[in-house]
Amino acid sequence: MTSLFINNAPTFSGNSRSTLKKRTLLFRYLAEINLIFGLWYLQWRITNSINFDALWLSIPLLLAEIYSYIGGVMFVIGLWRPLVRQIKSLDQLTPPLPPTDWPIVDVFITCYNEPPEMVEQTAQAALAIDYPPTKLYVYVLDDGNSPAMRAMTERLCIADLQSPLLQQEANRIDAERSHLVERLQNLESFTPNIQVAEEWLSKSSSVPSQDTTKTEVLAQSLQQFIRWLSPKHHSVTERLKTERQALAAAIRQKELELVELARFRYIARPKPVGVPHHAKAGNLNYAIFSGETSGEFILTLDADHIPKPQFLKRVLPYFYTYNLFNGKYEQNRIAFVQTPQDFYNIPPSDPFGHRASLFYGPLQQGKDGMNAAFYTGTNAILRREALINVGLQYFADDFTKDEKRLDEFQLVGGLSSNSITEDMNTAMRLHGAGWKSVYHHELLAEGLAPDDLSSTLKQRLRWAQGTIQVLVRENPLSKPGLTFWQRLQYFKTMYSYFSGFATLIFISCPIIYFFTEIAPVKTYGIDFIVHFLPTFIINRLTFIVAIWGIPASEIWRSEQYAIALFPIFIQAVWSVFTGQKINFQVTPKQRQSGIYLQMIWPQLLFLLLTIIGIVWSVYNFVIGRLNHPWVNLLNSSWAIYNLLLLSGIIRASVWQIPKYHSNKI
Repeated sequence: MTSLFINNAPTFSGNSRSTLKKRTLLFRYLAEINLIFGLWYLQWRITNSINFDALWLSIPLLLAEIYSYIGGVMFVIGLWRPLVRQIKSLDQLTPPLPPTDWPIVDVFITCYNEPPEMVEQTAQAALAIDYPPTKLYVYVLDDGNSPAMRAMTERLCIADLQSPLLQQEANRIDAERSHLVERLQNLESFTPNIQVAEEWLSKSSSVPSQDTTKTEVLAQSLQQFIRWLSPKHHSVTERLKTERQALAAAIRQKELELVELARFRYIARPKPVGVPHHAKAGNLNYAIFSGETSGEFILTLDADHIPKPQFLKRVLPYFYTYNLFNGKYEQNRIAFVQTPQDFYNIPPSDPFGHRASLFYGPLQQGKDGMNAAFYTGTNAILRREALINVGLQYFADDFTKDEKRLDEFQLVGGLSSNSITEDMNTAMRLHGAGWKSVYHHELLAEGLAPDDLSSTLKQRLRWAQGTIQVLVRENPLSKPGLTFWQRLQYFKTMYSYFSGFATLIFISCPIIYFFTEIAPVKTYGIDFIVHFLPTFIINRLTFIVAIWGIPASEIWRSEQYAIALFPIFIQAVWSVFTGQKINFQVTPKQRQSGIYLQMIWPQLLFLLLTIIGIVWSVYNFVIGRLNHPWVNLLNSSWAIYNLLLLSGIIRASVWQIPKYHSNKI
């Protein structure tokens, strides 16, 4: 994962800068040519190449190609304006923002059934974030209500209180409290004398002016001067009373600050039977509305994502804008800042395709350029005000439709509970309400990726189902408040999960030809080459420029899984559109050992049929019974490419973690 970090000597003026990603103009040039060639190819396919003798196969293939072209158009538009942002750290802003004005930040670590040791590692890193300790609070949101997790939290809280950093802070607060107590005691000690003196002054002021002595005149002048210092007080005694109250309040505040030094806390929400709990969204919303948290900003972390010390200082500046007219920093309309996700347990070969440099890179940067960056659930900072305002508005709309939802108030106001992918849905709601977003391309936290195929498939299925749920329930194309470009960015993601049907057609066509010699395309001669080859080449060149800087092996693995997961995508679409009950499944954080060939039987079936088909074609060629060698060669090439794409998930199903890698982790 490429990491952008601004050091102590930034090379730009001001506090931030946004520029287009390198090679964007080249990409645009190639993209325009690519779209023209693609349209030219489709025009030829529609008008000159349909096999009318096999419309049952020709039409599905043509529709799959049209689907892919439309997806390609949206892909190109989505990368049209990729932003590269640079920003100074919170302690390097010009003019400086005093630490006393830095906001209070709550860190929410969400967990369900993870081992306490894992959460403890994340919590320790969160407590070690470089930020004033009195402005940083870390919460374990334990949705499993585990006694072991609670015990870990209590133990780590005590250890944190005994740390040199908090001991120093406690000594400072205690010294300030002692000073205030001393002042209050001094005030109490001479209060009686002050009262006697004020009585004497009152008597002196009642003596006729011609009988007053010089001392009495001075006393009256002193009394008038004291009243002038505080016009709202009619006597010195009242002034002393007010001062005592102020000192007592200041002492209570210091005592509260001492209590608040216990900054590592545990929250486990109640889960009454018969009331929807709304999974992760409900867990987060309960923490927001329970009254136990109050930070202006919220950093959300999954149980295994370990933040780096500079996280807050690198991200919080986005939420402030300097006002030249009043000389102050003011909060802006940015609702959240998303940073990349990456993992520290991925083996070099990345058998499960977890590296996401394409998404957490060109795709997110492109979304950012259109104010449509996605919130992805972890490694992000959100503005509490934005979450509450938008969440309550949606809750009010739901309440007007069903008053029973009042029972769920603490669980549905804030992050969206309308889908099992609460993160993307929340971002879309915030954008629809006029809030802005930022994607900050710097690796500031790392987590654990699923390292077995079972966990990986569960995770990908949840993503697909949740995304399609959002399409059905809050279609971005008709959602009020979104700009055209935001609608396009959200719809593009949802559209991509229908690719399973197109993939099914693409991998079936060569197999059907091998055994029946029925071709969906009428001509595979020179005319086909003239139209297909240039289109394919320019398409690949455009893609190479778009992903420049990302390792080829990672891109290949991404392509393999984009094709090999077609049964998962079809299952997701089917389950949502048929109204099946979909539950949120937490991705296991510990390896589930085993061989998972049974979970990929559709891929194995197509792999086997493809191999048999190629062998059958070669056999017919050897015995001289092959009618169209050129067409068989093209289909064999197509089939071999499909085999390479499917091979990744086959290998992943039997992959075992190497001993050296296990020891390293």
